[in-house]
Amino acid sequence: MVSPVIIHKVIGGELQEPQPDLLAIEEPLEIRLGFGPVDNRQQRSLSVTMRTPGADGPGADQELALGYLYAEGIIRSASDVVSCRHCVQDAAKQGNVLRVELQPSVTIDWQLLERHTYASSSCGICGKASIDAVRASCPAKMTATGFAVSASVLQSLSDHVQVAQRAFAYTGGVHAAALFDAAGKVLMLREDVGRHNALDKLIGAALWNDQVPLQQYGIFLSGRIGFELVQKAWMAEVPVLVAVGAPTSLAVDMAKEAGITLIGFMRNQRFNVYTGLERVMVDEGVRLEKR
Repeated sequence: MVSPVIIHKVIGGELQEPQPDLLAIEEPLEIRLGFGPVDNRQQRSLSVTMRTPGADGPGADQELALGYLYAEGIIRSASDVVSCRHCVQDAAKQGNVLRVELQPSVTIDWQLLERHTYASSSCGICGKASIDAVRASCPAKMTATGFAVSASVLQSLSDHVQVAQRAFAYTGGVHAAALFDAAGKVLMLREDVGRHNALDKLIGAALWNDQVPLQQYGIFLSGRIGFELVQKAWMAEVPVLVAVGAPTSLAVDMAKEAGITLIGFMRNQRFNVYTGLERVMVDEGVRLEKR
């Protein structure tokens, strides 16, 4: 999760004595798929992503892989997976290669998948063809009924999430994705150097817990909101997506298309609602309305 290092601080133009510090670990994870009928099993490398190993316990890589496979539309439930374990044949890559065995009944459209594969800790989707391919696998637009959250609850989220961010407290160099309920309770949190990975881990963990679709929860993100993060939330049917940072124009467009309440710049008791204002309430339980 963390790696020790010696640093030299400069304060007010003066060099300080060397002192220890901690860095977030970043290592590659290759996800391989085992698929096909029982009498003709095949293996294929799906993606390589840079992630923080062990940030959320020994099962974090498995959660990341499952969340990623779900977001890509490869699996629809945890029951589509037979096993998910690290490969140990290659000593040089030990712990950094994960093989996911799919049920024989799971079929993969590799041609469609290759049009919108974008796994890395920092990149996104490029091109209209890729965006159209992603939209094709997303569920129907969500309605505004059901889950709603008060402004006061939203304003307290940053503090609740920060308390739960163990890796960030040590390093200051990882992102977080947190699942919260209508009362603002943080139910689950995952951390990683990659914003996408943190969200994949969170959705993967929820998938194992049989909580997906996440129609009665919101998700809080520690960074900015890009198109691909909204897409992952849409696939998991998350009605409210909140972030410390700003959304991109494409993220707002997709949130509107998905029926997601998108909130950014959540800091200092203030926030901006970009889409889905009807899910945000004042403390008396009245939903906010446009003036």
